[in-house]
Formats: sequence, structure tokens, C-alpha cells
Amino acid sequence: MTEDETGVDAAIEGELLLLDHEVRRSPQRVAALLHPEFHEFGASGRVWDRATTLTLLEEDPADAPPTKVSGMKAVRLAPDVVHLTYDTDADGRRAHRSSLWRRTDDGWRLWFHQGTLFPSGTH
Repeated sequence: MTEDETGVDAAIEGELLLLDHEVRRSPQRVAALLHPEFHEFGASGRVWDRATTLTLLEEDPADAPPTKVSGMKAVRLAPDVVHLTYDTDADGRRAHRSSLWRRTDDGWRLWFHQGTLFPSGTH
């Protein structure tokens, strides 16, 4: 496996873990995936930082239906940066997603995320 493939695989694996409700309810597991400078422009329109995200995700409902992921694409933008784009459907709430993952001394961490809601029947 090439270095490019390793970074892309690590970013995809991390992104999918962050969509897993069991992982989301564990501040330790989420903290291991978020960069210290993490920030997000949420689908809600709010801006989130790392601390707020860790607190919010702890409250993720255990019985929430799984989030469906489609169309995931990864591009290596630089040796230490991977950009992911994909769509999610969380019980009818659909969003386009974009994430930037950065390699750190502790591995690949999510540095930035943005979600944009879109109605069913559109791309």
C-alpha cells in the first residue's frame, strides 16, 4: 500500500467511525479522531469547536437509526492532508459532507468538517 493510499484509508476509516453512534457517545474515542484545532460548519448553520462537539456527541441517542453514507470520494491534497466528500441520510435528513483530515504525530485527525442540508430528490 502506498503512502497516499494509507492516508486516504485512514481518513475514510476515521470518518466512518465518527458516524457510528457507539463511537460518537465515547468522548475518548471521538477525541482520538478530532484534531486539537477541529472546527465545523454544521448542517444546522452553527459553528462548532472541538470541546462543544465532544460534549454534544456524548448525547447522541443510542437508538438512533444508522446514518447511511453514499458517494464517498477522497483526494490527497498534500502529503499530510486528505479531503473527503460524501452524502449522508440520517432518517431522512440528507446532507452533503466535506471533511479535511490532517496527519499529525498521533495519526490522521479530522481538522475541518462542513455539512450542507439538501432536500430529497436533489444531488
